[in-house]
Amino acid sequence: MPFSVPQERKLVTELPGPKSRALQERRVAAVSRGAGTLANIYMDHGSGAILVDVDGNQLIDLGCGIGVTTIGHAHPEVAQAVAEQAAKLTHTLFTVTPYENYVRVAEKLAEITPGDFEKHTILVNSGAEAVENAVKIARRFTGRRAIVSLDHAFHGRTNLTMAMTYRPWPERAGMGPFPGELYSVPISYPFRDGLTGEEAAAKTIDYIQTHIGATEVAAFFAEPIQGDGGIVIPAPGYFAAIKRFCEDNGIVFVADEIQAGIARTGAWYSIEHHGVVPDLVTSAKGIAGGMPLAAVTGRADIMDAVQPGGIGGTFGGNPVSTAAALKVFEIIERDDLIGEAQRVERAITARIGDWAERFDVVGEVRGKGAMFGIELVQPGTTTPNPEALTAVLRHATANGVIPLDAGSWDSVLRLLPSVVISEELIDDAASVLEEALATR
Repeated sequence: MPFSVPQERKLVTELPGPKSRALQERRVAAVSRGAGTLANIYMDHGSGAILVDVDGNQLIDLGCGIGVTTIGHAHPEVAQAVAEQAAKLTHTLFTVTPYENYVRVAEKLAEITPGDFEKHTILVNSGAEAVENAVKIARRFTGRRAIVSLDHAFHGRTNLTMAMTYRPWPERAGMGPFPGELYSVPISYPFRDGLTGEEAAAKTIDYIQTHIGATEVAAFFAEPIQGDGGIVIPAPGYFAAIKRFCEDNGIVFVADEIQAGIARTGAWYSIEHHGVVPDLVTSAKGIAGGMPLAAVTGRADIMDAVQPGGIGGTFGGNPVSTAAALKVFEIIERDDLIGEAQRVERAITARIGDWAERFDVVGEVRGKGAMFGIELVQPGTTTPNPEALTAVLRHATANGVIPLDAGSWDSVLRLLPSVVISEELIDDAASVLEEALATR
């Protein structure tokens, strides 16, 4: 990929700089405080793994807009595909007069999602919208109402998906009432529960059987690698046991791949690392290089259970967004970005894999591909340490590195860099983070 910005961190002002501070004053006067931000540093442009703010500072982006710009910022081929499509056709609404881009994206998703059965797809705008539609589809197919999601899950910010999201603050606080028949069940969290995958699955299944009833459950929703929950990766065997339970009880198994999917973890979809084939898959974030697009893909018999007109939306599968997605798919395959995600995993592991031994405040470093979490704890314990995370984030953003927070206790440092990030940038960013860890 040709980069329009040198791939290096460079600070020419303090952060936030004077232009960012001026924009922040305007923002406070015009934007709802509910749209909070990690750092009030206003961006102007970007390329690859570097963002450039309005003051000319170059920052290392370890967040990718929460996993969206997996292939890098402002990829020139995606920008060209968007411009060409926008000049030709921007909207008709697929459910009124359809167009080829939508069909091509659905064909590609049928090819890359796990499973060799016939698959169908619906395209929507956002991850939360994809989850909502997956709920509707599973309920229509099974005739059941109960929906199960996992502890520490994040599934969105709409009324329904907030209710499927685990922690109350800040997403759910004061937002109810929420829909019923939504249940949170225990997950495999190796750092905290010490259980094997099979033992943790037995605990999950027992909860479903004793608190809900297996025959009442329409769908089991799971992020194969939890993002906002703290890069929680269930132990080997967990999802295999859960999938068997779902098959035995007529439950639709839904892999929510909104954050971990589309080549981020060194596979097209993170469920592949668990060796499990889901019934439905939700995709979003990295699918269209920054353009709004999301999808539900899965078994044709399940997807076709909904009557014509039962699912859809005005902007779902927009011609411009689908043009971007088709180019993203092409780039991932042509440039072997799945292999690049594996390279990033090796580089991050080599650089920070010993942090739990070097820093008392680090409980565990875990991750796959370009998706890592560093769980921060009170030294000598497994007690979450949110104060340490706040300090690390403050130091990082002030020094030109943009990581993310995560975890149900706000104590996990989350890294979601682009898969095109260089080893040099990984090393530089790690050095900045180490400066903060060393003071905790």
